[in-house]
Amino acid sequence: MSLYDVLRRPVVTEKSTLLAEKGKYVFEVSDAASKAQIKEAVKLAFKVQVTQVNVMNVQGKMKRFGRKPTQQRSWKKAIVTLKAGEKIELFGS
Repeated sequence: MSLYDVLRRPVVTEKSTLLAEKGKYVFEVSDAASKAQIKEAVKLAFKVQVTQVNVMNVQGKMKRFGRKPTQQRSWKKAIVTLKAGEKIELFGS
């Protein structure tokens, strides 16, 4: 797996925005990615020093479309902690 295939998208929610103020950023990552691969991918993509990576699997929720219940897809989430003083500009703000 290439390091460019590891990170899928940043997760932008109210909670992840509050974490970003503390130097922690949340990404959706590939299901096969390890902590070491995620760390290297963030280093390569954003040119920052990563101190810690926490990974969790998010189960897909049951939703309804009309009468038909369906399962949303499951995905893998990584919370990346950066070295003090460094930050990632996701939207140029």
